[in-house]
Amino acid sequence: MSDLELLLPGEADMLVRGLRSFPLLEMGSARWNQQHEHLEKLNMQAILDATASQGEPIQELLVTHGKIPTLVGELIAVEMWKQKVFPVLCKLEDFKPQNTFPIYMVLHHEASIINLLETVFFHKEVCESAEDTVLDLVDYCHRKLTLLVARSGRGEPPEEEAEDVSPMKELQTQAELMEFEIALKALSVLRYVTDCVDSLSLSTLSRMLSTHNLPCLLVELLEHSPWSRREGGFAKGQLLKLRAFLTDTLIDQLPHLADLQGFLAHLAMAEPQPPKKDLVFEQIPEIWERLERENKGKWKAMAKHQLQHVFSPSEQDLRLQAQRWGCRAAAWEGRRGMEGVGVLLCGAPPTTRPARPPDAPPRWAETYRLDVLEAVSPERPRCAYCSAEASKRCSRCQNEWYCCRECQVKHWEKHRKACVPVAQGGRVK
Repeated sequence: MSDLELLLPGEADMLVRGLRSFPLLEMGSARWNQQHEHLEKLNMQAILDATASQGEPIQELLVTHGKIPTLVGELIAVEMWKQKVFPVLCKLEDFKPQNTFPIYMVLHHEASIINLLETVFFHKEVCESAEDTVLDLVDYCHRKLTLLVARSGRGEPPEEEAEDVSPMKELQTQAELMEFEIALKALSVLRYVTDCVDSLSLSTLSRMLSTHNLPCLLVELLEHSPWSRREGGFAKGQLLKLRAFLTDTLIDQLPHLADLQGFLAHLAMAEPQPPKKDLVFEQIPEIWERLERENKGKWKAMAKHQLQHVFSPSEQDLRLQAQRWGCRAAAWEGRRGMEGVGVLLCGAPPTTRPARPPDAPPRWAETYRLDVLEAVSPERPRCAYCSAEASKRCSRCQNEWYCCRECQVKHWEKHRKACVPVAQGGRVK
């Protein structure tokens, strides 16, 4: 195993084999958290494999063991939990969490799964192995993109000062910010699905083009306009808006877009035929409707059960969980040249982080090794003093980077305020 591998081949095979679907009631439980940890490791290993371009065993294992449908099912299950259970949980009178870390892990689970799917869906055989659940995945992507279009119409939410925000309010803000990153991942997954159009079923194509009218939705995204529903017929005028973006300069840079330009020119001259109303049998997605049917009327009872048994951990449980996952806040705040790693690995921005558990050790667990994060960082670390490319890291806190000893000495008066507390915290047992 190389220095940048997280999993041995046998270990990865074992983790993939063990992936299974959990009922909504078990979200956040000990067994669920263990699988979440396994998914994080598989996610990071898949990114490392894709970055190194030396084969992608995680993708091959997921296809071989038929686990893509399981991932799609888990993705939609946690989406439903966020929509149906989480709002009820927040409204319970006795729900006054001192620490929101356990809930954050459930909210973050959706980002982890969609990020893993984005990495492996690059390969056509992954889309084919999704089988009937590709319908559910298309519906999921449509929901996320519709929310993204609506978000573009109202702009970004204003940032709030940390000292004026309660832990629960901060968690809700983090969940909203995470939705934007998840929607972008869903857009990427949908793009990979369309690359496999020749192997998709007629029901999937009908759902993409007729039921959801995804081409028009994508045009709305391109224009950054709110979503507007159109009744009847094919939205010819909507698609023709793309012609404004196809400039001569763009066509010179991307010659393949000439085909799209020719299609739009033909569409402008032609009169599309109205859709046929013949009776057809259409396959429909099942996962969302099945989960909603099985849990209908149980949302409040489920929230109360999870409040009592899952989201009210003792201080000892929080310490163990912090040691297991590491404190992401300390690492994100202190990393220079690592901006974007949170997005790359977890589908969430580095500022999207849980409230720190009391006395949590400011270190990364083995799941989030710093050398692995640096290997997939979009840019090299920069010196904290002069911003030159850096190769040396502060030996005390392991957070700041420097290009030479002189810069570290000059920056010490400013850096010591953050370095000393972190170094002392790391020695606390």
